[in-house]
Amino acid sequence: MEIIAVIAVLFLAWLIWQLMRAKHFTQFKRQIIQELKPKVIASIIDEMAQTRTEQLPNTPAHQEATITYWSASAGRILQAALMREIVDEQWLKETGNLRNSQHLFHVERDKLHR
Repeated sequence: MEIIAVIAVLFLAWLIWQLMRAKHFTQFKRQIIQELKPKVIASIIDEMAQTRTEQLPNTPAHQEATITYWSASAGRILQAALMREIVDEQWLKETGNLRNSQHLFHVERDKLHR
């Protein structure tokens, strides 16, 4: 009987730990959308304005399509932020989100830019 109680307590502790990890991951995704998305959009607009030529007119329609593409998922926003050097691997380590970013890229691998 005591073994069952110990197993139940261990299982409950494991479930609580998993809940804490899930909350941290959800908070990380929310941080990407709230903090990084505006910076990525501003970077896209700035880059498209600077690279505007006759061959690359970068009209508002082009900007809107590019922003829609890069804002489609939290993984793609993070990918754009890393590519545009808005954040780096050191930032992910400092915030404790390196493992969360790896998990996000794994979960959303079908949505990432190739």
